[in-house]
This record gives sequence, structure tokens and C-alpha cells, in this order.
Amino acid sequence: MTASKNPFQRIWLFLRRFEARVLAGMALAAGALWAFLTLGGEMLEGETGDVDRRLILMFRTPGHPDDPIGSRGIEEAVRDVTALGGTTLVTVVTVVAVLAFAFHRRWRHAAVMAGAVLAAWASSNFTKAFYHRPRPDLVPHEVYVYSGSFPSGHSTLSAATWLTLAMLIASLETRRRTKALVYVVAGVILAGVGVSRVYLGVHWPSDVLAGWCLGSMWALAGWLALRAAGGKVRG
Repeated sequence: MTASKNPFQRIWLFLRRFEARVLAGMALAAGALWAFLTLGGEMLEGETGDVDRRLILMFRTPGHPDDPIGSRGIEEAVRDVTALGGTTLVTVVTVVAVLAFAFHRRWRHAAVMAGAVLAAWASSNFTKAFYHRPRPDLVPHEVYVYSGSFPSGHSTLSAATWLTLAMLIASLETRRRTKALVYVVAGVILAGVGVSRVYLGVHWPSDVLAGWCLGSMWALAGWLALRAAGGKVRG
């Protein structure tokens, strides 16, 4: 009979299993949180004001801040893109993804998907109430808004939802090209949602950047949770 491992051997085995990827993931998640808090501090001190104003006016016809650049068709397309980070569509995507993972008996994947999106939604609402930043008043809003400006909820939810979904799909995929494809699609979506919020005049650019940081942090936390729960992540 094999002798039971002493506490030091157990600790050593745990550390060996704690791969470099996990440590990197923790560092990235911590970095995203640090970036979010730093942005929040600079926003409260007014440090982001000049850059925010210049960037938001880039999407407006010079001399006419009430007129977004591009045709009416482009404006309508941007509204469609911004919906990819809205609560309704994010809820539909999350429910479908959770059901699909559950149908294939990927319970950990389903739990991570639901947990990451719910955490992103809750943290976005909490931080909006905490910072209580007014919406941009430099240009007219092209869509209806009703909550605080910092961070962008659409950017937070799109980063958490689409990056987590891409990570979970990639964890089950063996082909590197497919992995790259799902991450590229996720990146394009969250970038499009973020830019659309500035274009529509409902968020300052720093709101969007903060939302990307917060949402990415929850996607990374989901990846770490999947690893910790024993979910197989293919390299």
C-alpha cells in the first residue's frame, strides 16, 4: 500500500498543478481590475475630461455636434451594433449558451457562463451607482439612456459575455484556427459595441474603456474558475 502523502508533498503537488497559465490569468485579471480602479480615480479627478471630449467630437460633423458623421443608414447600423451589448440580447445569448452547454452535459461551462455574465451585470450596476457620473452633455443622445455613465454597461456586458463564450468554446475545440476565430469574433463584437456607445453620444470614451476592463476581468475570472473546477481547457 502506498503511504499517504505528507502535507508538504500535497502543497508541492498543488503548486505544480497551478500552471503558469493560471498565474498569468490571475495577473491579467488583477491588472484589469487595477486599470478599472485607476480609470475611476482619474475620472473623478477630471483627468480624462479633455481626451473624452476630443474623442467624442471625432464622431460628429465639425461645427455640428448634434449631427453624427455618416449617413442615416450608418446611424441605424450603429444602433443595431450597440444592441449586441444590451441587456436583452445578452440575456438571450447567455440563456441559449447555458442551455447548450447543459444539453451536452458541460455543467461547469454552463455555470461559468452564467456566473461571469451575472457578476458583470451586478458589478456594472454597483459601480454606476458608486461613481454616479452624468451622461455626456456635449452632444445629443441618439438612443434612450436612464442610468449612470461610468462604466459603460454595454461595454462591460459585451466584454464579459462574448469573451467568456469564446473562452468556453475554445476550451472544447482542438483546432487553433477555430480558437483564434472565436476570439477574433468576440473582439470585433466588443470593440464595435464600445465604439457605438461613443458614436451615439451616450458614453464618454473612458466609460467604454472602463467597461472593457471590468468585463474582461470577469471573463478571466470565469477562465480561472473553469480551471479550478477541473474543466478541461485545451491548449
